[in-house]
Amino acid sequence: YNEYKSYLSSKMANQDLYPAYSTFFGTIGAASAIVFSSMGAAYGTAKSGVGISTMAVMKPDLIMKSIIPVVMAGILAIYGLVVSALIAQGMKDPETYSIFFGFCDFAAGLSVGLCGLASGFAIGIVGDAGVRSTAQQPKLFVGMILILIFAEVLGLYGFIVGIILHLKVKS
Repeated sequence: YNEYKSYLSSKMANQDLYPAYSTFFGTIGAASAIVFSSMGAAYGTAKSGVGISTMAVMKPDLIMKSIIPVVMAGILAIYGLVVSALIAQGMKDPETYSIFFGFCDFAAGLSVGLCGLASGFAIGIVGDAGVRSTAQQPKLFVGMILILIFAEVLGLYGFIVGIILHLKVKS
C-alpha cells in the first residue's frame, strides 16, 4: 500500500509540473510569433509599396533606391519564423515539457510577434511618407533611412527578448 501511495503522490506531483495543457502555451507562442510578425511585415510592405508606386509615377529612376522599406519590413517575418521554429523544435516530448517552459515560450512568441507588428506599422508609415518625400527632396533620404533603422530595431528588440526567454527554457 505504501508503494502505491508513493507512486500515486509522485504521479500527482508530475501532473502539477507537467500538465497536459502546458504544450498549448508553447504552440500558441509559436503561432503568435509567426502570425503577428508576419502581419507587421505585410502591413509594412503594403504601406511602403503604395508609397513606392505613387513615387514611381513621378520619378521611375528612384524605384530601386526606394525599395529599402520593403526589405526592412520583410526581415520582421524572419524574426518570427526563427523564434517560432525554435519553440516548435523545443517541444519534443509533452511528458517533459513543463508549465514553466510553456509560459516562457508563450512569452517569447508574444514578444517577437507584437514587437514585429509594431515595428511593421512604423516601417510602413515611415516608408510610405519617406519615399514620397524623398522623390521631391533627395536630401531627405538619409533621414528616412535613420528613422527606418530605429523602427526596425523595435522588432529586433522583441527578437532578442524572445530568444532569451526561449533559452531560459533550455537552461
